[in-house]
Amino acid sequence: MEQNDIVIPVLFTNKVAIVTGASRGLGAQIAQQMAAAGASVCVNYFNNKDAAEKVVNDIESAGGQAFAYQADVREFEQVKSMASEVIKRYGRIDILVNNALPSYQFDPSADYTSIATVKWTHFSQQLNGIVKGAVNTVQAVLPQMKTQKMGKIINISTNLVYNPVVTYYDYTTAKSALIGLTRNLAAELGQYGIRVNLLAGGLLKTTDASSLTTDEVFDYIATTTPLRQTTSVADFANAVLLMASDLSSAITGQSIAVDGGLTMP
Repeated sequence: MEQNDIVIPVLFTNKVAIVTGASRGLGAQIAQQMAAAGASVCVNYFNNKDAAEKVVNDIESAGGQAFAYQADVREFEQVKSMASEVIKRYGRIDILVNNALPSYQFDPSADYTSIATVKWTHFSQQLNGIVKGAVNTVQAVLPQMKTQKMGKIINISTNLVYNPVVTYYDYTTAKSALIGLTRNLAAELGQYGIRVNLLAGGLLKTTDASSLTTDEVFDYIATTTPLRQTTSVADFANAVLLMASDLSSAITGQSIAVDGGLTMP
């Protein structure tokens, strides 16, 4: 076996998951690894139908179950319809991964990296896509999870909320809001057997958002982490699987960095 080969245990037999923003990047990886671990997966996408269907085809080719569903997470009625379709197909919803992200580039020279030049439109775009999107999806799946008296909700954030090494004002502010949302949801929904946690990723190697990052920056990050390596997309997806599984049944309301120890909140 190669060092980088990933062995995924069967953690999700008879479990059903929705992964938002799953047509590419981290979302696609999460959907694929969750399906490989036994879950039936709804691959949510916004506008890239071909990419989403490729993710589904890859999952099915590997023996898993999945289907693609177009829904803008900013529109409640669309995600409500998505939840209804998942229940119609599979009879339940066990896992929700809030991964959808408005289009973004980590460009240190962009005008949204300075308080002198960032505009409220930058903030509103990220708040609508990240926070409103998460609120909508949670509200859409909540009736089913309450009926089941169980569920796992994982919100995806960034370690920039702990250490803003580059001041991406709009993105980091919206991702920070997910921490408050996560804790409030955990406090309210625990009585229904629903666990809600947040995973904060570092600079992942490599996603569309980090495509402008040079090898020198990735190498620098690797040398400053206790593990002396950058976090891969597959590594982060494995952390999502852990939090979505029964192995983490005693954990809720937590904000956990998945960045090789680069930040220790």
